Amino acid sequence: MGSINTSASPLDKEVLLFEVPVPRDDEWISHLQNKYPGLEIRWHTSEFSMTPNPLPKEVYDGVTLLVGFMPHPAEMLPKVRYVQLMSAGADRWITNDLYKNPNVTFCTANGTQAPQIAEWVIGTWLMASHKFIDYIEQQKKATWNRLTPLHIEDSPGLRMGILGYGAIGRHCARLGQALGMEIYAYTRSEKATPEARKDDSYVVPGTGDPDGLIPTKWFHGSSKESINEFLAQDLDLLVLSLPLTEATKYIISKEQFDILAKKKAFVSNVARGRHINTDDLIEAMKGDKIRGAALDVTDPEPLTDGHPLWTTPNVFITPHVSWQAPHVFQRIKAVVERNLEGLSGEKPSLINVMDKKQGY
Repeated sequence: MGSINTSASPLDKEVLLFEVPVPRDDEWISHLQNKYPGLEIRWHTSEFSMTPNPLPKEVYDGVTLLVGFMPHPAEMLPKVRYVQLMSAGADRWITNDLYKNPNVTFCTANGTQAPQIAEWVIGTWLMASHKFIDYIEQQKKATWNRLTPLHIEDSPGLRMGILGYGAIGRHCARLGQALGMEIYAYTRSEKATPEARKDDSYVVPGTGDPDGLIPTKWFHGSSKESINEFLAQDLDLLVLSLPLTEATKYIISKEQFDILAKKKAFVSNVARGRHINTDDLIEAMKGDKIRGAALDVTDPEPLTDGHPLWTTPNVFITPHVSWQAPHVFQRIKAVVERNLEGLSGEKPSLINVMDKKQGY
């Protein structure tokens, strides 16, 4: 048995609160407290919910470091200096006073969910392009009938456009390239140099595009014109994997669907529902402007019972579950531990630090 470290650490008297939908991990807690003597750890196992649920006052008392998903009352956490999100996006936090406080560092879980979300993107793409749902329906009827090969599409030579080339987009690119697709990447800021194209977020080993070498072409900008130029690149598959900000709300609407109609692109949204104007998407499908859509997020969300999007042909919907995988929290633990090393001075910086002005 290893000896217990009793000397004071740079995190002495810090209080770390985990408000997470997973059981308490006593072994990991002991590891962290041995590594950082004097660090108090509180663990509150919560039900996963899209609605903020404030905790009892005594749970918040003295907390300086927070790991969680949904926002908490800022007035209950006056000493917090670091917030580790369990999500890649922070759109639910932007009106919270903790987020607005320049002295509070926010870090995302960027990269921890990239493998499973990218697999969702490619899985739904293959499901649609190979007509798997049609064959499932046929199997239910216990009949044998081959669709014409002209209804099937394979991927070599097709072009995937990725709107938002972060950790998720980069692994979509890796999988798309493995299928023989050409990759076009879009980022808000210009990535003109090899150094600028590198990924500075957490990366699951063996995944993604850490050095930014996969895209054939890079596009950038924040204007509607620059977005439209990117969409006009004869895209066969458009992947939305960008953060939701005021600038990106309804970034895909009627005008953009008209542009995508040139190649009848397939649209995959694993970002946020409000990136797409739902009424315009339904009209684009009815007008045969795009070949289909895979949506893990919708607007509204949850999608209401009886909403016309449910029955729109060639639209596949899941209830915001593409991020789910048994390994997610193990990866988040790796990000937390890496950032504790940064907070304690063992490492010179943190990872996945948000630019709060940009919203990601």
